[in-house]
Amino acid sequence: MVRVARVAAGSIADELKITPGTELHSVSGRAIDDFLDWEFLTADDAFEVAATLPSGESVVYDIERSDGDSLGVELEPPTVRRCANRCEFCFVEGLPKGLRKPLYIRDDDYRLSFAYGNFATLSNLKQRDIDRILEYRLSPLYVSVHATPWEARKILLNNPRVPNVIEQLRMLSAGGIQFHCQMVVVPGLNDGQVLAESLRDLWALNEAVRSVAIVPVGLTQFSHLYTGKSMDSDMALALLTTAEEWGAKARAERGATWVFGSDELYLLAGRDLPAAEFYGDFEQVENGIGAVASLRARLLDGLGRLGRLDGKRIGVVTGASMAPLMPPLIAQLVAATGATFEIIETSNSLFGPTTTAAGLLVGADITRALAGRTDLDLALIPAETINEAGLFLDDSTLDAVRASVSVPIEPSYDFVDVMGAAESFPEVVESM
Repeated sequence: MVRVARVAAGSIADELKITPGTELHSVSGRAIDDFLDWEFLTADDAFEVAATLPSGESVVYDIERSDGDSLGVELEPPTVRRCANRCEFCFVEGLPKGLRKPLYIRDDDYRLSFAYGNFATLSNLKQRDIDRILEYRLSPLYVSVHATPWEARKILLNNPRVPNVIEQLRMLSAGGIQFHCQMVVVPGLNDGQVLAESLRDLWALNEAVRSVAIVPVGLTQFSHLYTGKSMDSDMALALLTTAEEWGAKARAERGATWVFGSDELYLLAGRDLPAAEFYGDFEQVENGIGAVASLRARLLDGLGRLGRLDGKRIGVVTGASMAPLMPPLIAQLVAATGATFEIIETSNSLFGPTTTAAGLLVGADITRALAGRTDLDLALIPAETINEAGLFLDDSTLDAVRASVSVPIEPSYDFVDVMGAAESFPEVVESM
């Protein structure tokens, strides 16, 4: 059973007088357990829905619709499947105490992998889950492989009961399922020969594995479980060398790079980041694969939409990793707008100095960076630092941070989204 959270006005559900709180039990006789069942079982043009109204009345809706017409039903969020592993490098285990409860949820849910691109280990799959993945063709899935050798993976996931992931991938790929895989590399555990064997195993799955990301272990000052080595420049360079060798092989034999090192690896190794063309469709950009190249490409594409801001002073708040990469971007902004831009590098007060990603800065960091600044007309902050509700990871709100400083603040993904939108830009200028 699933429960209706909202109904879109004027939709089919609204016309049928389906209301929030209505329980949806089955579609054409098949039980509904979650949003996947609802989405896939209602894909036909005609079906029946057995439901219970908030009043307790049972009802059966006989629904017919034209192709593409939305039912207009938004369901209550599903109960998230929790992770049963205990990885030393788990980001959730590196969070400080006292944050809001949802941040401590360690999800490992293949449904969220398909729907939102969340990485899942597949270690909690039952046969029924496999059957659903195959029936509904939930592809591609985003899989935290880390290592294909079984014993190495048991150690990495700190779970002696973890299934053999390569057998799982083979079974699913035989049914037409494809994957984007990530390997979070812990020095001494899944680098070297373990990494080499893992890549060979994934390569053998042919087109089923669409991409592989090699990501360095990321730690905060609160990563209390971690006992291994930290990633250094020599290790980062070795991992990049492996990725580039496999990438060259993949381009020669399959026409696509296939294996990618994360942006962080390039920065740690002191290497130049590849151009946007290297990353194809940026299929793992949310995993830090080509994020900088994507930003550069979006800015270049949007320069012509930027308005003139001659005489204005704009601050750009960022973290230690991104700050050295900013000057060429800022030069383009200066040429296009005539404004003066200042890079404002700040450290992470919540996770500690080893956490240098701009998207993990918190409200306190933004406030500290802009405290006393009355010389700026506008400050741009990374939009990734807040969620849809305007909350930073330290529970500060964007409104509260704005009220605490003397400069207007705008979250931005790529500069152009703030300064290039003709309908909203005048409002920003006016606030400046």
